[in-house]
Amino acid sequence: MLKSDILKKLELKHSNLSENDVEQIFNIFIKKIIYAIKGDKNVELRGFGTLKKKVNKAKQVRNPKTNEILYKKENFKLHFKTGKILHNKLNSN
Repeated sequence: MLKSDILKKLELKHSNLSENDVEQIFNIFIKKIIYAIKGDKNVELRGFGTLKKKVNKAKQVRNPKTNEILYKKENFKLHFKTGKILHNKLNSN
């Protein structure tokens, strides 16, 4: 599902809001999630799941083509764990 699809569905559901209002609300929602994760906070959307920042430690890696040893800096990855309700809906028959 694309962002444009989500915005269209929100516009249909909330006809009292303009297209720009819906997009601004959506962008604020996404920005709040990003700022929370950048600030080392977990984001929990009840029934949907939890977003959490995890650390990839700095380490030496090897280029398999040239056998050159490189240094990879510490970086972060995003971990998503599904909530119970979403998990149950995905796995129900």
